[in-house]
Amino acid sequence: MPWRVGPAERAAGQRPDPYRIWLSEVMLQQTTVAAVRDYFVKFTTLWPTVRDLAAAEDAEVMGAWAGLGYYARARNLLKCARAVVADHGGAFPTSRDGLLTLPGIGPYTASAIAAIAYDEAATVVDGNVERVMARLHDVHTPLPAAKPELTALATEHTPVERAGDYAQSVMDLGATICTPRNPACGICPLRDPCAARIAGTAPDLPRKTPKKLKPTRHGIAYVVRRDDGAWLLETRPPKGLLGGMLGWPGSDWGDDPAPAPPLEADWTTLPAQALHTFTHFHLKLTVQTATVGPEATANRGQFVAQDQFQPADLPTVMRKVFDLTRQEPDLWG
Repeated sequence: MPWRVGPAERAAGQRPDPYRIWLSEVMLQQTTVAAVRDYFVKFTTLWPTVRDLAAAEDAEVMGAWAGLGYYARARNLLKCARAVVADHGGAFPTSRDGLLTLPGIGPYTASAIAAIAYDEAATVVDGNVERVMARLHDVHTPLPAAKPELTALATEHTPVERAGDYAQSVMDLGATICTPRNPACGICPLRDPCAARIAGTAPDLPRKTPKKLKPTRHGIAYVVRRDDGAWLLETRPPKGLLGGMLGWPGSDWGDDPAPAPPLEADWTTLPAQALHTFTHFHLKLTVQTATVGPEATANRGQFVAQDQFQPADLPTVMRKVFDLTRQEPDLWG
């Protein structure tokens, strides 16, 4: 992992960069390592220090984040970077309590940075650590109710020395050996004291409260192209889903969305819908397209010239809408 500094390097005096640790932890929230790796390399190439990121344009950062999801993280990333520069001289606070004062940094991220970057004996608890603790101590209380109990157990195991190495090792243990399905108990370094292995319950832990079914919401996305090739796009409001991201003008998302075309045009409804799943609901977007002349004016959004439009800057759901339009001859003919 490009953000890691291994035990041998640490022993030789190389210290983890808190900026890289913070960036990786924010990216890894609700996302896999495989998905994050390329984004992390891109961000640290474009903005190698927290000062570089703080000075970046919002739209540029949001565009670089596009596709990684949970876009509030990108907005908080900028707020935090700018607070580090403005309030702390460009250096991250060196304690968990200090890190908690920064915007967008919660208990988990503060603990991770404090432990990994500064070797503070802070308890780091993610889903992997919860699973290890539940099995090691044979805890049958279902999540999320078990979180306080599992955190208390994780705190008991957190060492005073080499807290950063320990935090990363126990997370890696959960990610690679103590996996959700088919845990590799035979090669686990905690095999002997593991109460769930002894009881034969390891594959069933941690227990989880059944999730509620996700509702389905509907919406309309309007894709407009001008005769000169420009596309009508809008930046979504800073708060809410996809806040601050570039996208197609559209209706509200709900059970029965009211049409909200951004201009008068001869609209064509595509036969397929753009389907996307967010954390709390499924979304089905009806896609309507139109071509307009150079005199067209829109009641929201702005036309972006063809050579300035990058589909990669769109969040995933908006790229799905765009991809559906490729079969529309009026737009691409």
